[in-house]
Amino acid sequence: MEEQTICPWCDTEIVWDEEIGPEKHCPHCENELSGYRTMQIGIDRDEDEQDDNWDEEQEEQKQDDSYNDESNEGFRQMNVSWLAAEETIRQITDSQEEAPECPSCREYMLEAGKQTVSLQPTVHAVTGKPVIQSPFETVTYICPSCFQTSTVLSEKARNQMLELLAPKE
Repeated sequence: MEEQTICPWCDTEIVWDEEIGPEKHCPHCENELSGYRTMQIGIDRDEDEQDDNWDEEQEEQKQDDSYNDESNEGFRQMNVSWLAAEETIRQITDSQEEAPECPSCREYMLEAGKQTVSLQPTVHAVTGKPVIQSPFETVTYICPSCFQTSTVLSEKARNQMLELLAPKE
């Protein structure tokens, strides 16, 4: 049975596929479905409970203010560094032939370099040959947001792999 929900951000109906399961991001506006924030308003609460909540909110505000004091200079410096790097990161991703999305945070990744890989290839019984000839080249990408790395076959290695897997007639 299909489950349905409404995106709290764009009010679009989302139909979940049973095999894939619930979406984490709205396919229309790409906002995080579980990240929608709500605010509780204590209209029906008695005054004692409201006073308790007021005290908790004041404590949370004090903790939030502590992030802005001078002792957290490293935290603020990281945000400034990130903002300064954003334009350079955008220019680099725009100039790349490919800019894959990070599997962790979905930011566009930066090409870090190429590497030649040499291995003893496995010969598969189905084809009687390996899926790729060694050595081959890979491209490494780095996420500028969460610093995950990802490696993919180079364009030449992809073409080589497809030629080896394509049936000969």
